[in-house]
Amino acid sequence: MPQSEFELIDRYFRRCGAQRADVRVGVGDDAALLECPPGMVLAAAVDTLVEGVHFPRGCRADSIGHRALAVNLSDLAAMGARPAWALLALTLPAAEERWLSEFTAGFAALARVHEVALVGGDTTQGPLTVTVTLMGPVPAGAALLRSGASVGDALFVSGTPGDAAVGLALEQGRLEGLGQAEYLRERFLFPTPRVALGQQLRPYASGCIDVSDGLLADALKLARASGCGLEIDATRLPLSAPLRALGTERARAFALTGGDDYELCFTVPPQQLARLHAQLPPQQWGYTRIGSMRAEPGARVMGEAGELPLPTGGYDHFAQA
Repeated sequence: MPQSEFELIDRYFRRCGAQRADVRVGVGDDAALLECPPGMVLAAAVDTLVEGVHFPRGCRADSIGHRALAVNLSDLAAMGARPAWALLALTLPAAEERWLSEFTAGFAALARVHEVALVGGDTTQGPLTVTVTLMGPVPAGAALLRSGASVGDALFVSGTPGDAAVGLALEQGRLEGLGQAEYLRERFLFPTPRVALGQQLRPYASGCIDVSDGLLADALKLARASGCGLEIDATRLPLSAPLRALGTERARAFALTGGDDYELCFTVPPQQLARLHAQLPPQQWGYTRIGSMRAEPGARVMGEAGELPLPTGGYDHFAQA
């Protein structure tokens, strides 16, 4: 069992994740020294996960490690950036060897998949809290932004939103008796950030945001940043078979307002649609057109028989307090 902060860092974090040649100095010094490729700008994102807020108390340690990195990978994916270097600040009630081993295994496995090196951070004692800063290069002038959409652009989402929110409800015991419950739990515990899709979208997308607080809420953030409104066709929402088992109305509500999906919501100008579909076939890359951007501010959701009442939901830390 590590006896000091320095032994803990050496045992669990010094070689966590990918080993990269562009890391001149990594874990163990006062700061990391990193090489950013020529012609690139640096995208950086930071997220904090707090026990009892972002994951249930007693949640699996490997899931916490995975999710702590995944939420940042999703942010960089939404910018079209290539993730490279991570910083980890970890606050622990106690330095339990089994928990640390499982946490770093979950973090490191996902880091290696995306060639992310852990290059520094901090450890301290207190309520369980995990903060990750992730950085990565993106070609100058090519980053995807929330503010780039225009009226008439098509609106898309990747994956099957809503699954993770149902998975969390199952973890918390708020839902029972669903088929494929393990699949839905996994969608919450081990989300798949769409890093490759984000980079591939750079030549085609006009705007992009990751879906972390709920599809409708995050699509509205994109629309407002772009000075637009939006219309979603609820009949086009990509619903997984386990989610459909809840019934159409509940499934659509989860898809529109459930959080923790870490999918991409993006817009594409009409003149780019043919190229997008030819170069990035939707069936291969897993995205679906769900609506369009409009001039009138706000959101409108359409169903089979016309406009639907806007569902309430979407996560806001201070509104939820």
